Amino acid sequence: MHLAYPAVLAALLFCTGLYGVLARRNAILVLMSVELMLNAVNLNLVAFDVWLRDTLHAGQALTLFVIAIAAAEIGIGLAIVLMVYRNRGTSDVDRLRDSVESDATDEAAAESVAAESVAAESVAAGSAGARAEAGAPAQNAEATA
Repeated sequence: MHLAYPAVLAALLFCTGLYGVLARRNAILVLMSVELMLNAVNLNLVAFDVWLRDTLHAGQALTLFVIAIAAAEIGIGLAIVLMVYRNRGTSDVDRLRDSVESDATDEAAAESVAAESVAAESVAAGSAGARAEAGAPAQNAEATA
């Protein structure tokens, strides 16, 4: 068997997965595209293992490892997507990113307003304290005279 056939198929699978990751907005479709990319890598590993006639079959062993990692990734990824969907009502990646950015800017704006009010209060308290301290010795001097 020629190495070119599985290599071309793997390249097509990988490019399809890459397009899906970059162009899709639904988080589940992005996870499916990542799985396509991992399957392209698995196909290359097995094809090169057969082509090199490796006696240890390291490519096939690594393929099993990648399959196990992919299964764990899809399980955790789907759990995260389902929780986000329950909390936010959408699994659209762009909307989630925009809502996170708007939440961060809202929190940053609230923190800056709070910091400004604390600074204004400390300046007001400092000037009132300075006036009280300046007036205190004068009143003491008048009281002793």
